[in-house]
Amino acid sequence: MGSRYGGLKQLDQVGPSGETIIDYSIYDAIRAGFDKVVFIIKEQIEDEFKEIFVERLKDKINVDYVFQETWMVPEGITIPDNRSKPWGTGHAVMMADGKIDKPFAVINGDDFYGRGAFEALANYYRDWTPERKNDYCMVGYQVGKTLSDFGAVSRGVCRSDENSFLEDVVERTHIEHAGTGAAFRDETGKEADLAADTIVSMNFWGFTPSFFGYLAAGFESFIRENAGNLKAEFYIPSVVNELIRNNAALVRILPCNEQWFGMTYKEDRDQVVKNIRELVDGGVYPENLWG
Repeated sequence: MGSRYGGLKQLDQVGPSGETIIDYSIYDAIRAGFDKVVFIIKEQIEDEFKEIFVERLKDKINVDYVFQETWMVPEGITIPDNRSKPWGTGHAVMMADGKIDKPFAVINGDDFYGRGAFEALANYYRDWTPERKNDYCMVGYQVGKTLSDFGAVSRGVCRSDENSFLEDVVERTHIEHAGTGAAFRDETGKEADLAADTIVSMNFWGFTPSFFGYLAAGFESFIRENAGNLKAEFYIPSVVNELIRNNAALVRILPCNEQWFGMTYKEDRDQVVKNIRELVDGGVYPENLWG
């Protein structure tokens, strides 16, 4: 919805030939071996979405899309008429159930992840078999490479064991530059430092189809407790953390040295355009991505 950005940033043209950040993500995914993309959108932008993406991608990758709406809750649940905020990332991914039957990646539409992130996740599942049904993964970024120069950001700070398996993700909602690293404010308002190489989640997850069942069960409990809450959201990390605590799934952190960038704030846009221009000039992407 782009409340801080001031508009629908997922459709903002930032490439030299009118490309969006999503275009670059899809381009990188295709190069890594992905063969299908499922967009999760609001029904009100269907026409605009189809005009931009469906035509240009029809010969490039299999395209499908689903809607995420606030009224899409289990039968018997009543939600307030003035609820406008989506139910969160976990609910969004639930909408794609039935469209996906093999390992898949989950990304945000307004984040530039870099080619290496898609390659790391694709390689992880390259030889996947159904016996690995609860074998999940997450691309981990160094927090120092994920910050905005124009305000605080939210990041999931990760803790892992010696074998790079995720132990938990703690959402920190106010992370900023601080010296050579970063700092965040905890729930009491107290500041704490983060080393620049602290691994954080940028919502680049790898799941198998078994995850849809866990999402559905988790959302059932969540919505019965939060149906009347106008701000409550059902997040992917909350489901992942519960699975880890119950030893129901393993989540491998895949290292990534890519520089993230995105458009959290309107002021970020000029830097995104500049970064993409440099990548095009450096030969990472063509001048016209789909030309």
